Amino acid sequence: MSREMHVFQSIARAVSDHGVGTMFGLMGDANLFMVDSFVRDCGGRFVPAAHEGSSVLMALAYAHVGGKVGVATVTHGPALTNCITALTEGARGHVPMVLLAGDTPVANPRHLQSIDQRELVKTTGAGFEQVRAPDTVGMDIERAFYRAQVERRPIVLNMPSDFMWEKVRHEVRVLDVFTNPGGVAHGDTLDNAIGMIASARRPLILAGGGAVAARDQLIRLADRLEAPLGTTLKAKGLFHGHPSNIDIFGTLSSPAAYELIAQSDCIVCFGTSLHDFTTDRGKLMKGKRIVQVDVEPTAIGGGLHPDAALVADAGLTAETILYWLDEAEIPASGFARERDVGQLTRHPVGPDKTAEGYVNYVRALERLEAALPKDRILVTDGGRFMTEVWCRISAPDPQSFVVTANFGSIGLGLQEAIGAGLAAPDRPVVVFCGDGGFMMGGINEFNTAVRLGLDLILIIANDSAYGAEHIQFLDRQMDPSLTEFHWPSFADIATSLGGQGIQVRSDKELETALAALDSRKGPILIELRLDPHDVPRMRI
Repeated sequence: MSREMHVFQSIARAVSDHGVGTMFGLMGDANLFMVDSFVRDCGGRFVPAAHEGSSVLMALAYAHVGGKVGVATVTHGPALTNCITALTEGARGHVPMVLLAGDTPVANPRHLQSIDQRELVKTTGAGFEQVRAPDTVGMDIERAFYRAQVERRPIVLNMPSDFMWEKVRHEVRVLDVFTNPGGVAHGDTLDNAIGMIASARRPLILAGGGAVAARDQLIRLADRLEAPLGTTLKAKGLFHGHPSNIDIFGTLSSPAAYELIAQSDCIVCFGTSLHDFTTDRGKLMKGKRIVQVDVEPTAIGGGLHPDAALVADAGLTAETILYWLDEAEIPASGFARERDVGQLTRHPVGPDKTAEGYVNYVRALERLEAALPKDRILVTDGGRFMTEVWCRISAPDPQSFVVTANFGSIGLGLQEAIGAGLAAPDRPVVVFCGDGGFMMGGINEFNTAVRLGLDLILIIANDSAYGAEHIQFLDRQMDPSLTEFHWPSFADIATSLGGQGIQVRSDKELETALAALDSRKGPILIELRLDPHDVPRMRI
C-alpha cells in the first residue's frame, strides 16, 4: 500500500522501514526536515553530536556492538568533508553503516557549499549511492542498506536538498539480505591443507575478526589437535577463559606466547588478512606451514602467501578438517599440553621507576584490570598508550571490544564509546584515551555523553606530550620540547561539562578514584598523570 508524502518524509519512513530506531548526526539545510520526520512521524531517536565526524563514529560503534547497520546523517559540503577520517576508519574496519548526506541543490551548481561529493567519498574507501530522482528514493535507500550489509563498509547516500519538498508515493521497500555467504572447502587444496595440519607436530589455531562467528568450531578443532588458540587484535576476547588461549598473536603477544608461536610449525589461520603486526612483519611465519581460510578472496595473499589458501567459510572449513582428521585417526599433537599455555597471557610488569607526582602507567593498568566492571564494553582510542591497554585490559568478547585503530588516527575513541553505550545501554563502557586524542576529538563530545546520561568510564593517559613523537626526539638525542603541551586539568574540564573528574598522581589517589566508581552517576573521567620519560614504548 502506498501513501503520498514529501521526499523528506519518505526518506525518514524508508529508514524506519529498515528497522532503524536510532540515528546519529547533525542537522543542516539538507537534512533537518528528514530528521524531524524520523523523530516525530516514525518514533525514531535522533542523537545529535557536536561534530559531524563524531556522528559517523558513533554509528560505527553502534553497528559493531549492536550487530546491525548503523545510521548517521549530515548536511552538505563542509559537513561531509568533516566526516572523511571517520568514513575511512569505517571502511577499513569493514563496518556496515549508512550515512545520509545532504547535497546542494542540483539547480544551483554555484552554491557556496557545493563540492563533488562522489569523488570525495571515493577517497575514503566508502561506497556511494545517489538519490537519482524524487520517485526513486525508496529504491535508492534500499540499495544503500543492501550494499552496507553485503559489502560491510559505510555507504554514503547523497540527497539533493531541492528534492526534499517534492511529493512522492511511498512504498515499503526492504531487500531481505542473507549476509553470511560462504562455501565449503573441497578439492586438492583442502586435501593438501589437511595433510599439513595432520603432519604438524606443533600446530596453532589463529582467528581474526572474520572468524568470530566460528568460535565453537575453532575450539573443537583446537581441542582435537591439542593446539594453542590465538587471535588477532580485532578478535580479542574470542577465546577468553579457554585453557589453551594465548590471547593476541603477534607483536602484542606476551614474551612467553611469542616464544611459543615461534616454536610452532603450522599456523592454521581463519578470518585474518595476516598484516604486518600479526606476523611481526613476517618473522613469526618463517619456517612454518601456513593454511589460510577466509571468505574474502582479497584477504588472502596480500602481505603473506600461504602454503594453502581456502576461500571458504571459517566454521564449515573447521568442521570439515575435524571430520577428516577423525576419519584418518590422526593423533593429537599434544602441543598445548607441553607447557601451561593458559599462563602465556600474562605480560611482565617490570620495575617501578616512576618520579614523584606521577603514577606508573603499567601498574595502573594492572590495577584497573582488576577493578573495572567485568561486564564492560572496552573502547580504545589510537596512539602511544593503547598497545599496553590492548595487552593488559581484557574484553569479554570481540563484540564488546571497539578498537579505533583501522586508519591509525587518534581522537576517535570517545565518540565511538558513545555509540557503543547506546547500543548496549545496560552495560558500562570503559574507554581509554591519550591526552592528545582527548583534546583532538574527545573533549567536544564528553558533554554529549553527559547529556545522554551514559554509564561511561573514561581513562585518560596524560603525559602532556605527543608521546610517539616525544620518543623519536629522545632517541635521536634531540630536544623534545615541541612535542610537549601544558594542557588544562582534564578532571576539572569533565566536572565543568557536567560529569565527574578525578586526577591521579599517586597509587593512593588511584585507589580513591577506583572507589568513586561504585557511586558514579553518569560519565566519570579518571586522569592518570604520567611522566613522558617513563611510558612504555608502542609494541607495533
